[in-house]
Amino acid sequence: MNNSVLVVGSVAYDSVTTPSGIREHALGGSATYFSISASYFNQVSIVAVIGDDFLKKDLDLISRKGINTVDLQKVPGKTFRWKGSYNFGDLNQRETISTDLNVFADFKPILSTINQNASCVFLANIDPELQLDVLEQMMIKPDISLLDSMNYWIDTKFESLEKVLKKINILILDVNEIKEFTSKTSVEEATKKIQETYGVEFIVVKNGEHGSTLWSNGLQFNAPPFKVTKIIDPTGAGDSFAGGFTGYLTKSGKIDLQTMKKAMIYGNTMGSFAVETFSIDRLLNLTNEEIENRAKNIMAKSSL
Repeated sequence: MNNSVLVVGSVAYDSVTTPSGIREHALGGSATYFSISASYFNQVSIVAVIGDDFLKKDLDLISRKGINTVDLQKVPGKTFRWKGSYNFGDLNQRETISTDLNVFADFKPILSTINQNASCVFLANIDPELQLDVLEQMMIKPDISLLDSMNYWIDTKFESLEKVLKKINILILDVNEIKEFTSKTSVEEATKKIQETYGVEFIVVKNGEHGSTLWSNGLQFNAPPFKVTKIIDPTGAGDSFAGGFTGYLTKSGKIDLQTMKKAMIYGNTMGSFAVETFSIDRLLNLTNEEIENRAKNIMAKSSL
């Protein structure tokens, strides 16, 4: 079994406007944020697609973080591009100005033998049918399989999403997504329904600047946030959270409740770093000391 983390998602160029300024054609995408965040804890393999316009310096940057790119497909055409703007009064409100899927529109994940044997798979926010395809390519059942999704897939691919849920043991959604998926008004009711219906062992509910909550069979753990002095760009916060969470979890080699709680702390830690700059800039130059100090700060405010 291969003990590294496998992530399947998007690599993109983002153009983002926030109250702090504008950044155009910046490296982004769910798989990018996740893999760089997780790379501080474990080996990561990325499964995604890029176009022939993808810059060599960006590919080198990913490789320098020790990320395995053997299944990062490069095909003719343009790389996935997203343009968005954040509400100047509320950074939780985001407007998508344009989405150009480009080569991502025809993306079909193809796993090499080494990645077919990964012990941990993170299915980032992509079409549930692609997520299913990835799970079907695995030669062994991963010890840890995590799923992220969003309202669009809940609205358009609900049945496929249900099939994926039955095959994973950790679900990551935000407050609004989990309520919409279950048609429940409270998070507690929503998590209970998902665990009873699909058998998902752990559910992580993200709540922006309010932190995140772990649910498991009626038990609840609130991981407090780190208060960032100034949020520059929240685009990659959720995927960076998932990278820190998954990276710590796989590094520890255990999936018990106490380890899951600590993984939540490290998830919040990495998510808080991601928002301090545009794109992946802050994530690229972290030290282990910075990560540990911030995690200790968050842990001191928790019930751990």
